Amino acid sequence: MIAILLLQAAEPSAVPTDWSALAPMPYVSEPHMTPQLNAFVGGEVAAGRCVVPKPADRHYVVKVDVATLIDASGVIRKTVPHAISCPTVEQYAAGLVAGFARGNLMPRPSTGNTWYRATIVFDWRG
Repeated sequence: MIAILLLQAAEPSAVPTDWSALAPMPYVSEPHMTPQLNAFVGGEVAAGRCVVPKPADRHYVVKVDVATLIDASGVIRKTVPHAISCPTVEQYAAGLVAGFARGNLMPRPSTGNTWYRATIVFDWRG
């Protein structure tokens, strides 16, 4: 029992506090944002569910960092979006990271659970 507790304590499952120190997601092919993916965020902003500064040129850019825990076999165990005061967009970004990673991660040595950082950039004209 004590050995199990020690093993669980050694697993890096707690969300890291310094996200800038996380390695980038080991994508085989970098994901590409489509107009449809950006449109969801544009709709959230237009509906007033997300408050972002309105740019003078009407060109919006919203970035969401997502910490992602990947196990030794390459399976995503947890995605945690960085708070940007817009829960729907935060969760949308976390879901996109999981989807983009499916079948698209570089093989890695079996080192246990490892945290990575992905940044999703939503870019549209409003």
